[in-house]
Amino acid sequence: MFDKLLAVGIVNLIFDAATAYSVNNLDKVPAVINGFLHICFLISLDVLMFMFFLYMLSITEGTPKKKYQRRLLYIPLIVNIVIVMVSMPSLEYRTGKMSNYSMGIPAYTCYTMVIIYIAASLIMFHRHWNYIEGNKRISILTYLTVVIGVSVYQMLVPDILITALTSTIIVMGVYMNQEDPAFARLSQYHDEMIMGFATLVENKDDSTGGHIKRTTAYVELISKELRAKGIYKDELTRDYRKNLVKAAPMHDIGKISIPDAILQKPGRLTPEEFEVMKTHAARGGKIIRDTFGNMEDGQYQDVAFQVARYHHEKWNGKGYPEGLSGKEIPLSARIMAVADVFDAVSAKRCYRDAMPLEQCFQIIADGSGQDFDPVIAKVFLSARDEVEKICTSYRDAENN
Repeated sequence: MFDKLLAVGIVNLIFDAATAYSVNNLDKVPAVINGFLHICFLISLDVLMFMFFLYMLSITEGTPKKKYQRRLLYIPLIVNIVIVMVSMPSLEYRTGKMSNYSMGIPAYTCYTMVIIYIAASLIMFHRHWNYIEGNKRISILTYLTVVIGVSVYQMLVPDILITALTSTIIVMGVYMNQEDPAFARLSQYHDEMIMGFATLVENKDDSTGGHIKRTTAYVELISKELRAKGIYKDELTRDYRKNLVKAAPMHDIGKISIPDAILQKPGRLTPEEFEVMKTHAARGGKIIRDTFGNMEDGQYQDVAFQVARYHHEKWNGKGYPEGLSGKEIPLSARIMAVADVFDAVSAKRCYRDAMPLEQCFQIIADGSGQDFDPVIAKVFLSARDEVEKICTSYRDAENN
C-alpha cells in the first residue's frame, strides 16, 4: 500500500505545481487545460488522503475482511470525485496578496474531505493508541497534527498555496515511521538470528527446526485472531504481539542444558528422565534473563522469559515448573502452550509418528479448561482452516 501511496503522492505534487503555475498564468494557459489540471489536482489530493486513511486503518483496526464493507469505504470518495467533476464549471479564480488561487464548490468539497479523512485517521490513532508500537506513537501523532494544521491554514488562507506540504508530510511520515527499509532490514536480521539460535537448540533432539517455525506461526495466528475478536485486546497491543512472535522461537531454549541421551531417546522417558526434561522450562527462563537482561526492550525480555519458563503450566494448576493456574499464567505462555502441544502431537517425533489432524484438534478441545485457557483453545479451534494451512504448508516444505 505504501508504494501506491507514494505514487499518488508524487502525482499530486506534480499537479499541485502545475495548477500553481496555471492559476497564476491565466493569460498563457488555456481555460480547458487549466480546468483539467485542477480536476487532476483535486481528485489526486482526495485519493491520496483516502489511501492514507486506508493505510491508518490497516495498521490500527485492520482492513475489513468482507467485500461489501470494503466497498462501503469507497462510497464517500466516489461521491466526492463526482461532485468535483460535475461542479468544475463553477470553479473561480481569484487574486490574492501572495498568489492567485482557485475557489468554489470543487475546492470546498475537496478540502472538506481532506479534513474528514485526516480527522478519521486521528480518531483511529487515538482509539488504538496502545496498539501502535511505542517508539512510533509520538512521531505519528506529530505528523498527523502538522498535516491538520497545514490543511486548515490552507483553507483559511487560500492564496498561501502550501497544499504540497500535506502530501509531502504524509508520505515522509509514513516512510520514516512504518516503511523505512533500514529499520526493516535490521529487524529482519534480528529475527533471523533468533530463529537460527533457536533452530540450533532444536537440532539437539534431531529436529530440523520445523517445530519452532510452526509454533511461531500458530502463535502469530492465535494472537491475531484474539485481537480481531476483541479478546485480551488491552494486553495484545502491537508491541506485545510483535514481541510475542519474536519470542516464540525461544520457548524451548532451556533444552540446550538437557543431556542428548534424554533429548534423543527413541522411546518413552523414565520418570527420572522426565523430571530432568521438565527442568528445561525453568532453565530456559534463566537463560533468557542472563542473555537478554541488558536489552533496552524490556517487554521483549519479559515475554521471552514468560514463554520459556511457563509454557508447560496448565490452566488447572497441574503443570510445571511452578504449578500456576488460570490467569496466574502469563498470557504469552497460555498462547504458547496451545501452539506447542498442537505441534507436538501433529508432528513426527523420534519415538512416534505424527497423529492425524482430527485427533490433534480433539486433544486441544479435550484440554480446554484443563490444560489450556478455554478462550484461547476456542479461538484456536475456530481458526482450524488456517491452522491446517500452516501445518500442511510446512510439511510440504520439509518434504521437498
